[in-house]
Amino acid sequence: MSISPIEQKIINLLQKGDKRALNLLYENYSNSLYGVILKITINEEIAQDALQETFIKVWKNASKYDPSKAKLFTWLFRIARNTAIDKLRSFNNRYHKEIQIDTSDVYILPTSNLNQDVLDIKEHVGRLEEKYQIVLDALFFQGMTQQEASDELEIPLGTIKSRLKIGLRELKKVYNPENN
Repeated sequence: MSISPIEQKIINLLQKGDKRALNLLYENYSNSLYGVILKITINEEIAQDALQETFIKVWKNASKYDPSKAKLFTWLFRIARNTAIDKLRSFNNRYHKEIQIDTSDVYILPTSNLNQDVLDIKEHVGRLEEKYQIVLDALFFQGMTQQEASDELEIPLGTIKSRLKIGLRELKKVYNPENN
């Protein structure tokens, strides 16, 4: 993977915690990142906020960047994309709330057939070996993708997939004991 001289300079400054890296990042990547963000948000105000938040995240997570795993732009792109999606979700949640009806029987479920012992999934996940708990927590309760969990937890993607499979198999024994 070849790295341009400006990219190498930015990486060096980021790794040193030198704030000049932010200026260089902005000068060299802001237009491209803004374009990506605007395509996702379709709103200039949200896109501008997301771009600013992207650069804050880049600065805060500069030590996590590993040039051997991804080109600088790829890393920046992922942060920008995820930030734009988060901003869009937040905006949609704030301004497009569902109409709530005071009385509705749509969500009333009969409880006689529910196994009360299996209603608290977090409790059951908490009984698994820690290595499975960590993966299930990242994927299901923190909403990470398998790749994001692999990157964040510094666990190989294949191991994430294996632990997910084994963890789910163990939970299945709790939730569906007669089929084991």
